[in-house]
Amino acid sequence: MAVAKTKTWAKAPSPCISVCKFRDNGHCIGCGMTKPEKKRFKKLGGKAEKKGFLTLLVARLEASGRLGYWSRMYRRRCDKKDRPCPLDKLDAAPGTEALDKPRVAA
Repeated sequence: MAVAKTKTWAKAPSPCISVCKFRDNGHCIGCGMTKPEKKRFKKLGGKAEKKGFLTLLVARLEASGRLGYWSRMYRRRCDKKDRPCPLDKLDAAPGTEALDKPRVAA
């Protein structure tokens, strides 16, 4: 599916990966978001807001050691929804070297 570059952020699915266990000081152990952040993501408007939100979330998950698992599950979620994964756009940003790239079968 060919999706225009500008649609990556507009169509970005929620970072929630359907674990929803809030045991880590109010943060979900799956996606690292709080309940208010989950609600807020739905209302984020443009590219800058969503990119900033995901950048902060990636940093939080990396600090907690959960980035690898979350990025695999989030990529899977984007694939299931047939949407471009915004993590591909974050890969060029500093501090995002640990993002899991999809493996291509030879």
